[in-house]
Amino acid sequence: MNKVSTKAGRRRSNVSWRRRLMPYLFIAPNMAIFGTFIIYPALRGIWISFQESSDGRDFKYVGTANYKTILHDPTIASVAKNTATYVIFYVLISTLLALTLAIIVNEQKFLKGMYRSILFLPVMLSPVVVGLIWNQVLDRKVGPLNQLLEALGGGSPGWLVEPKLGMVAVIFTGVWVHIGFYSIILLAGLQGIDRSVLEAAAMDGATRWQTTTKIILPLLKPTTLVIIILSTIHGFQSFDFIYTLTGGGPLGSTTLIVQYIYDRAFQTPIQYGLGSAAGVILFSIIFAFTALNFLVGRKKEAV
Repeated sequence: MNKVSTKAGRRRSNVSWRRRLMPYLFIAPNMAIFGTFIIYPALRGIWISFQESSDGRDFKYVGTANYKTILHDPTIASVAKNTATYVIFYVLISTLLALTLAIIVNEQKFLKGMYRSILFLPVMLSPVVVGLIWNQVLDRKVGPLNQLLEALGGGSPGWLVEPKLGMVAVIFTGVWVHIGFYSIILLAGLQGIDRSVLEAAAMDGATRWQTTTKIILPLLKPTTLVIIILSTIHGFQSFDFIYTLTGGGPLGSTTLIVQYIYDRAFQTPIQYGLGSAAGVILFSIIFAFTALNFLVGRKKEAV
């Protein structure tokens, strides 16, 4: 009898052990891929930031020299200013416009799916292609936009040759690329709001403005926080469409931090250590802003 109970206990123990192990076996392939293509390159980049190399094969330890070089680089101030300007306006415009579009589409009774598809279309385009398209549209001499403005008597603004207009063009293009993605997320949040709450507000005589500001926007705060975090990350990481749109010009007015990293790491003279150090700084900034947004959002939700 004791032998039978002992064997049964062992079988239960083996089954329990297998059940505990099974989830880890399922996620092991994903974690292996994540570690190989995300964690290892990130750690490698941090290591390279303390090295000096011009060919990616031979490295020489230089300590914090790369970080000191960046801090004393005469161009880093303008790059930081350009990046801050772009991120602030990009996040602000993207969030407000995405909210507006999501609310408008959500109120449509017909063809709502078509509107969602139209909004999401720019997201499906390659950012490099987007930059090339808008480079042609905003061309000072042959661009369709300036031709339309000339026909209306508005002149021919130098969208891609004047520093201030160049930043305007870059911000507009960045918003155009991602606005559909943010709108779809907010639209999903809107459709998750209990319709009975909105109907009760309407029965109580609430205007559309009151319903939006007093009910819809407060209920959308968690989703809006997600949009702010995502747009902040996208803002700091913007590079590809800017590179094909303006190349960082005119006069460096649209050169952001990612292009600064690219120029140091892949343009002559090649400085992998310097580029990696700038990448580590960028990661730290994005992490800090994301954590701050998250903590502020959690604090507001708790209140």
